[in-house]
Amino acid sequence: MRVNAQGVWLLEIAARSIGGLCGRMLRHGLGMSQEELILCHALNRPLPQMHPGEATGVMMIPIPRRGIVQGAHNLDSALKVADISDIQVTANLGQVIAPPPEGASYLGFIFAQGPSPAAVESSLRQARQRLVFEIQADIPVNHANSPT
Repeated sequence: MRVNAQGVWLLEIAARSIGGLCGRMLRHGLGMSQEELILCHALNRPLPQMHPGEATGVMMIPIPRRGIVQGAHNLDSALKVADISDIQVTANLGQVIAPPPEGASYLGFIFAQGPSPAAVESSLRQARQRLVFEIQADIPVNHANSPT
């Protein structure tokens, strides 16, 4: 659900677990895959704990508006932020993107590993602020004048 000033908005029913690139943070932080973690939880087996002084995080880079991806810039600068371990831009040049709930993909992901959840969150936000995405407004197609 998304909660904002207008109320609570249902986004998804029967949501799935995280996966793909985001799921890799579990292996680093807990030493097991997402699937192993889900099975341990379902079987009521002990779950691994993060070591004190260790935190991991991932940010799905938000899509600011609907449009066509024209480029991504300042990745080197964002990678220099303390605790940032990787940035993966997954949107392709020329791809039409849109923010949720209309969109079905992300611009990419920023990964961090640091001494605390607060430090990791701060690093993720700082890295995101350095990234610049060129997004061209998409042009609606007028089918009324198209030949049939």
